[in-house]
Amino acid sequence: MGLVVFKDVMGNSVLVVGGGGREHSITLGLKESMSVSELHIAPGNAGTSMIGTNHKINISNVNEILDLVKKLNVDLVIVGPEGPLVNGLADKLSQIDVLCFGPHSSGANLEGSKEYAKEIMLKLDIPTASSIRIENSKDAERLIDGFGPIWVIKRDVLAGGKGVTVTEDKNEALNAISEGIRLDGFVLLEEFLEGEEASMLVVMDESSFVCLPASQDHKRVGDGDTGPNTGGMGAYAPAPIVTDSVKNKIIKRIIEPMHQWLSSQDDLYRGCLYVGLMINQDGDPYVIEYNVRFGDPETQVTIPLISSDLYDLFALTAEGRLSELDIQFHEKHALTVVLASEGYPSSPMINRLINGLEPPSKNTIIHHAGTKYDSDGNILSNGGRVLSITGISNTLIDSANLSYQTMKKISLEGSHYRKDIGHRSL
Repeated sequence: MGLVVFKDVMGNSVLVVGGGGREHSITLGLKESMSVSELHIAPGNAGTSMIGTNHKINISNVNEILDLVKKLNVDLVIVGPEGPLVNGLADKLSQIDVLCFGPHSSGANLEGSKEYAKEIMLKLDIPTASSIRIENSKDAERLIDGFGPIWVIKRDVLAGGKGVTVTEDKNEALNAISEGIRLDGFVLLEEFLEGEEASMLVVMDESSFVCLPASQDHKRVGDGDTGPNTGGMGAYAPAPIVTDSVKNKIIKRIIEPMHQWLSSQDDLYRGCLYVGLMINQDGDPYVIEYNVRFGDPETQVTIPLISSDLYDLFALTAEGRLSELDIQFHEKHALTVVLASEGYPSSPMINRLINGLEPPSKNTIIHHAGTKYDSDGNILSNGGRVLSITGISNTLIDSANLSYQTMKKISLEGSHYRKDIGHRSL
């Protein structure tokens, strides 16, 4: 198909909402599109400011985003984090006839409430772990043995990937349940699924869906998958665990039923559905969780593998015309390693100088996440996950080597990163 014209082929103004590595990756992809003339990011980071215009607003306030959209005369809004979607940003944008890549608040509830997502999966017979709602600690002591000895406790809130406790320690499990009840009124105690995790980012609207290359995230902070859960310490794609056979099962058993159901709702789902998967030893997929946006750091290893025009992908989806796009991918491998601040994930230290950010070698991308400029033009740390170093090559091992070679040149006091990203496949 030819280039899609929406307003003026050279005149589309795009706002990317968010300020992490995911948004930097999306912004870098949009920079290559001939359809984009203005690129805005709110609030953005040091990396996004090099290729677009940052706007320091509070994105948890939907009205501030709307005011910015009107001021800039934006044609398309791409929403990175889940918070604004759950808070109804897409709903408000549709009321003023602005295209939005990201679902309405009703669709966003698949991530906003794990209990709601479980109800929908059960209704659609989508394979997932069994779970039970617990509202008081006495019930937990009575029920916990039926779900162990590895326990999974999930808070029913937006927690940036950190609202889950997985433990073999019964006392730790009971404490996590008690803490969740104290904070939220209840928790979900879930069956532990054995196997290997993978992620599938699915771009969808009512007309069609597109599965991006499957990826594998590393949630634990330490090498060998040890320590507490984080927002993600690295990822790679394509994930070998998702063979053609496994992918076909995922599509038939998980994606198609959910796509059909979402497409039957009054508020049509237009955006990305992140499917967190567990693949068991028989190659059967189960849903661990749904997110309603691109994952971070999965985005950093999937966006670079898309060879089609990224603006067309986002805009056609936002218009409900995804079926018109024949999306193409690079036959490459990508691997990204996250550089985290001292104290992450509990109490990250910020405002520390980052050195060694010279242009990386060919086929390597430095994705900025928690970064900012100071008054002297130096780049400082400004969050828990600071950078994501992404290598792209013909093989996974070469991609890993590219990432780690660049990582070794960067210095940030007290920082840490995993040395074994991709170990399940390498």
